[in-house]
Amino acid sequence: MQTLSEILFASSNKNKFREARSILSKFGIKLKFLSCHLQEIQADDIEQIARDKVIQAFLLCSRPVVVEDDGLFINSLNGFPGPYSSFILKTIGNRGILKLVSRQRSARFRSVIAYCEKNGDVRLFSAEVLGKISKEEYGKKWGFDPIFIPRGQRQTYSQLHEKNTTSHRYLALRKLANWYLRKPLSSGQ
Repeated sequence: MQTLSEILFASSNKNKFREARSILSKFGIKLKFLSCHLQEIQADDIEQIARDKVIQAFLLCSRPVVVEDDGLFINSLNGFPGPYSSFILKTIGNRGILKLVSRQRSARFRSVIAYCEKNGDVRLFSAEVLGKISKEEYGKKWGFDPIFIPRGQRQTYSQLHEKNTTSHRYLALRKLANWYLRKPLSSGQ
């Protein structure tokens, strides 16, 4: 088996890092936190946002690096908040989202993992989980976890112990891991 170096996880969100580290460690991949605030372009496409952020991160560290961007897309709100999820969470929070959502509560959570080991050479790994918005907040975890119920479940991500084996982030990180473990070692590793 090849010897893999660690990958940097660039973010200002330590919760995302902890979750990603926990998931990737099960695949034998070591993540190290690169605490940084990357400029986030305003775009309707989370793939474009993730691609831009990972290039910024690579320019900071010149090492293999990943970033994650995700969004909660609520059908009755025409996909809002989507790529603006972080801003909406900071401004109106989960309670504000609950006030906006009417009877039609279906939603999807999307995650895009962007990997770069050379400037401009970006790989994207995306996944989504269908579900619905709960009628109230449950649990104490971060982000939209207290209000998102994945399809086939009766509880929110905050209440589910197996979140790290079923979430949108897990599914995208699993795609990254499967690719990363099969790729040839580059000269920088």
